[in-house]
Amino acid sequence: MSDGILDEAYERLHRTGPEYQGWLSNHGPMAVEALARHGHQQRVHRWLDDYLGRLDELPRALHPIDDWRAALGDPKRAGDWLAYFDRQLRERPWREVLGTWWPRLLPGIAAGATHGVIRVGHAVRALGEDDLNSQRLTELGQALGYWAARWQPVPGADRLRDGAPTDTSDGPDTDAIDVDAAFAGLPRIDNQTGGVRDRLGQLPGVPRWEPALAALRPARSPAEAERGLTTLVHRAGLDYLRFGHAAPVMLVHAVTAPTAVLRTLPALDRRLWAPSLAAAWAATAAMTSVYAPADGIAPPAVTAATPAEVFARAARHGDEHVVKLADAVLDAHAATGDDRLLSAAGYAGQLI
Repeated sequence: MSDGILDEAYERLHRTGPEYQGWLSNHGPMAVEALARHGHQQRVHRWLDDYLGRLDELPRALHPIDDWRAALGDPKRAGDWLAYFDRQLRERPWREVLGTWWPRLLPGIAAGATHGVIRVGHAVRALGEDDLNSQRLTELGQALGYWAARWQPVPGADRLRDGAPTDTSDGPDTDAIDVDAAFAGLPRIDNQTGGVRDRLGQLPGVPRWEPALAALRPARSPAEAERGLTTLVHRAGLDYLRFGHAAPVMLVHAVTAPTAVLRTLPALDRRLWAPSLAAAWAATAAMTSVYAPADGIAPPAVTAATPAEVFARAARHGDEHVVKLADAVLDAHAATGDDRLLSAAGYAGQLI
């Protein structure tokens, strides 16, 4: 990956805010990281030239964050949160900051239709082992600040966190986490209209919602949590082929949110892996329940392609959601070898 081009892109983007037109998420940092990651650096600045015009300016900080609990989920404090994390990352190692804030932010994984955690996942991957890259540290700070400002829980997910184990050993599992069965039990909201916040607000009134959410038992070890996340992303990617026609953009996040969590695991204390799976499941389950129809369609025919060709097609398409979905399903394909996943990005390109 060309470090210089990505860092130049971050520098351009860091003058802009995390949202625009009221509450739409700024996808720029996520898309350019994916483009650079997959060898399409030559497209990064041209893509940004088209994208930057729609974005708002970086919000100004007004008051320091003193009571962080009270400020969580307050979008009016977005500038304050961005300034807070910028300062934190100047004063402390980024893994230490992430380790402190991940368990605080994780219960609000629905933030910005899950874009808070997705942007953090891209930022963590961009940093990798580079602890001193100023542009990438700034990006992580802006990603964390956005998540904090839009912090929003998935209804009913607090019970999953209460039951999460703290064991960090990797002993043998007596039975595997059944992701497929958990997906099969997900209900749907009756009124699938309106924005994501209105839709999520309907979940507490769905009688089968909380039992379905609790159907995926907590991981008993970090290794089981990692396997569970890998399976979760795999299944969500295949489900996009069945349900994506109903909400082509929003159902992308059912795949990219757990992908972001999975990418972040190596930077986290292993005690955080099990609750990370629980939160990722809650996010994907919620997006599925509020956007997917009850009955799926047969997976569409998409021209076969290699992983490199899949991403090249997404890059040529240019839509940020198509790019991010291609990036996620390539990760899932590398982990599972399931060629069906490669069709999801091409299908998104047809739909969007």
